[in-house]
Amino acid sequence: MKSITRFVAIALVSGIGFFGVSCKSDTEKQANPEADSLKTVAGELTSQLNEKEAALQEFIASFNEIQENLNAIKEKEKIVVNASEKGDVKKKEDQIKEDIQSIYDLMSKNKNRINSLSKKLKDANLKIEGMDQMIANMQATIDQKDVEISDLKTRIEGLNIELSNLNTNYKMVEAESAEKTEIINTAFYAIGTSKELIEKKVITKEGGFIGIGKSAKMQNDFNKDYFTKINAEQTQSINIGAKKVKLLSTHPSGSYKLVGEKPVQKIDITNPKEFWSVSKYLVIVIEQ
Repeated sequence: MKSITRFVAIALVSGIGFFGVSCKSDTEKQANPEADSLKTVAGELTSQLNEKEAALQEFIASFNEIQENLNAIKEKEKIVVNASEKGDVKKKEDQIKEDIQSIYDLMSKNKNRINSLSKKLKDANLKIEGMDQMIANMQATIDQKDVEISDLKTRIEGLNIELSNLNTNYKMVEAESAEKTEIINTAFYAIGTSKELIEKKVITKEGGFIGIGKSAKMQNDFNKDYFTKINAEQTQSINIGAKKVKLLSTHPSGSYKLVGEKPVQKIDITNPKEFWSVSKYLVIVIEQ
């Protein structure tokens, strides 16, 4: 599917180039709506392909992490079973509890990861063939592992090892993990003219000579109340609608694109993880 999409995009771009060369002699300065239309379609196809590639890479990384956790759980289970079968359980009680807790923690991470994947796939505009089934299979594997862990817990409790406090810890880990995930996925943005942002104590102007050539930058103790809170994972674009736009905060250039010219309609965040990797605060300076 990827190769076909790339072929179409390349073919369209090649067609545009050929069309432009053949018409240059007589209509070099005239508008060419057909070529512009083809160029727009080619750009959209390329953008969709890039978004699919980024999403697929993220899904693969998540699947690998889940599988690594499942492998680690298997090893922990072997250790617990071996310790319980060899007797002298009380002597190894602390180690057994620690291994069981580690299993709970890994399962919690897996559940949070698979829930995040499912939500992303549901919210995304892109459809990646086979991804629904892959997530369903992984969910079934996690559910089966839950049953196995429950059986293991019953066996361990039969050896008179108290594990009820670990259940509480397990729930706490889930709650803490959800809270941490929310914090990680939280970002903020502020939009305004240079004058507005200075008045709101978001940016300041420094340097220059006798007031000329000063450069704007974010204040060290900028006013965070002026920013709008968003979910970094779910926010794919931010509407702007301005003649000129400048990002004052630092964000990798390949992780976003400005859409439209005079006015710039919006900023599309093509790679959220990379875009917010440097700063969780986005400052957009505009000119109307």
